[in-house]
Amino acid sequence: MSTIFAHHSTQSPPADIQDVHRQNLLGKTQQLVEHQAPGLSHPQQSFQISDRYLDLIVVSTKQFRTRNQHEVIDTGGVHEHYLQATQIKLERISPNKLFRWCHRSSCLPHSVLVGGVPGVGKTTLMQKFVFDWVRGELYQRFSFVFFFKFRMLNDIKELSLVDLILKEYPHLQTKLETIFSDPANLLFIFDGLDESVQQMDFRSERLCTSPQIQESLSVLVVSLVKQSLLKGCYVLITSRPTKLALIETQNFQRVSEIMGFFPKERKLYFDKYFLDEKKSEMAFNYVRENGILYTFCYIPSYCWILCTVLSTCFKLQEMCFELLPKTVTQLFVTFFANILTNHSRDTSQVPAQLTSLGWMAGYGVMEHVLGFESRNLETFGVNYSSLLSNFMVESGQGPNVTVSFFHLTIQEFLAALVHYLDYSHEKLQESLDKARRFEDGRGEMFLRFLCGLSDSNTRAVLQKHLGDFSPKTSVGVINWLSNTFSMNVRPDRESDDKRKILNMFASLFESRNRALVAHCLGANKKFQFPEFHLAPLDCTVLAFILECCRDPELVDLDSCFIQTEGLERLYTILHNVMELRLANNDLKDTDMKFIYRILTNPACKIQNLSLKDNSFTEECCPALAAALCENQSLRTLDLSKNKLGGPELENLLNVLSNNACKIGNLSLRATKLTHEHAPLLVSLSGNTNLTHLNLSFNYFADPGCEYIYELIRKSTSLREIRLDTNDFNMESIERLRSLQKYHPNLNIIL
Repeated sequence: MSTIFAHHSTQSPPADIQDVHRQNLLGKTQQLVEHQAPGLSHPQQSFQISDRYLDLIVVSTKQFRTRNQHEVIDTGGVHEHYLQATQIKLERISPNKLFRWCHRSSCLPHSVLVGGVPGVGKTTLMQKFVFDWVRGELYQRFSFVFFFKFRMLNDIKELSLVDLILKEYPHLQTKLETIFSDPANLLFIFDGLDESVQQMDFRSERLCTSPQIQESLSVLVVSLVKQSLLKGCYVLITSRPTKLALIETQNFQRVSEIMGFFPKERKLYFDKYFLDEKKSEMAFNYVRENGILYTFCYIPSYCWILCTVLSTCFKLQEMCFELLPKTVTQLFVTFFANILTNHSRDTSQVPAQLTSLGWMAGYGVMEHVLGFESRNLETFGVNYSSLLSNFMVESGQGPNVTVSFFHLTIQEFLAALVHYLDYSHEKLQESLDKARRFEDGRGEMFLRFLCGLSDSNTRAVLQKHLGDFSPKTSVGVINWLSNTFSMNVRPDRESDDKRKILNMFASLFESRNRALVAHCLGANKKFQFPEFHLAPLDCTVLAFILECCRDPELVDLDSCFIQTEGLERLYTILHNVMELRLANNDLKDTDMKFIYRILTNPACKIQNLSLKDNSFTEECCPALAAALCENQSLRTLDLSKNKLGGPELENLLNVLSNNACKIGNLSLRATKLTHEHAPLLVSLSGNTNLTHLNLSFNYFADPGCEYIYELIRKSTSLREIRLDTNDFNMESIERLRSLQKYHPNLNIIL
């Protein structure tokens, strides 16, 4: 029962009760429990959190937007962008700064919201946060920290704040009056808002003002956040971004998002997992070279799944790299196969158990259900067994126990797998159509898994455990893919929804069905994505699609922000394109090695290449010059808006001046050229293939006029030269213009 407080005492809580409370929290937070690795004999392990914990990247954000893409894919897509942004202008927040001054809200925050996709480490971060407080390393201004997990509170109907605290911390029975007397020393942490069955309405005017009054959990939480209850206390809440996009966040003075691991932390995770430098290096390099798998490594739980799968593969006597997963579907197929291999009890019931579980998982995906009550298990005929414990975790006690999949992607995979175990034409079509219509993208991973499992080689790993799969499912999925693509996707049109196109491409990528890709593309040979942010994941997918396209004519990636990571994933296939546009992608001198490999490929077909408006300098000129020496296909080269002025430019101009160079249209517009570079340009007159030359928007002045004059006078092939917007005076301009009468077929633009 709630203790009724007669008055507020101002005395400080005795040190002994603080010690008891810290010891209680220490027992709950010092161990980091790791799921049992499937396919391995050792049991579930736990580690000291201080030994296993790795820093997570937390960044400030304004609010959580409604997404049109699956949150895991979406965050993975922008993750590489944050590699740049956090170093430039994005506010990065370490856990010890969550309650410090916030520039966005111009105050010291009392209520903080931390979002993060499933598996990114929200709960682990909160556990480490509390553990560090217990050890005296973090936020010692708080006398008491109260740590709650929403999923453990789902059985609560109505109770008071006093009851809520005593339910979790009964040792505080006689001390709450004193503890509540100074709310500014209290921190409430609520982890996993998305797992709560109650709706939190932060716009509600129904508020609680006393710790003894019984209310719903949602009213208590909202009242703490809005400071009507224990005014002056501090509140920290975590949730998935999709949940936060639906609530009012203006009552929170700081809104942050966990971005997971950056490259350094990814490598450290592999090192800590394998504890063997050779195996760690081999595993990490394999994942690093596989664009799809590496992209998802920003999520710690994906790192764990990858490491457990690869560690099992490495234990095989004769490891075949061809059998290692290359797609997300293949990763989860191998993951499930390892679990089933380790399931030593009666295996005859496994297909039936997974079928029941799969239909429940599908219901959850379609209806946005993450936690399942006993009635859900009964409805779908799910018996909680040792096999299911590999996929699910229990929450709550007694009759109020709920179960959830330990990662959302496990749920999505099972939701797809069940259609191959228990085929129903009606259910399959309904699921396909419904998943595609979700505007928040929540059906995207489900669709990718469905398409990935259509590949017989991919699902073969599971057949020895689950028997034959229905071939009708594969036919149905392939037909759906083909029909949906033909009706909705035209990658050659700039106006089409590029995200929908890339989502379809990703499903085709998972299918590994090159013939299907070629059929879907049909006569389409143009791929236009200008001014659309392409994440590294998109680039991996696009590379596969281009590989399946015969003789692509155009790939337009202008202003796609692909940077080094994206180009590295694309370059092996770009030599097949006739016209390649890579303008405004922040490519740097070190990226010229990829351009070199593209242009020197013996099968290179590129005729038009745009590299304008990147971050190239004169340092890239030797590599580009070497590439042009070998290339025989290029006819148009645009290097505009790069800082090429400098001594190394001579290497490039020497090659461009040679008749062996077939380039007819060359743009050096706005490349920081001055009159000092003018003497080098005269040699371009020796290349009789050069018909169009753009030197506009540079810094040529009168001292360079004579050399430009000589270039024009000696050239016999030029049809157009642009010299507008330089620093010539009128006398120099008239002198250059006078050459027009000697070259009537030449257009001199000044």
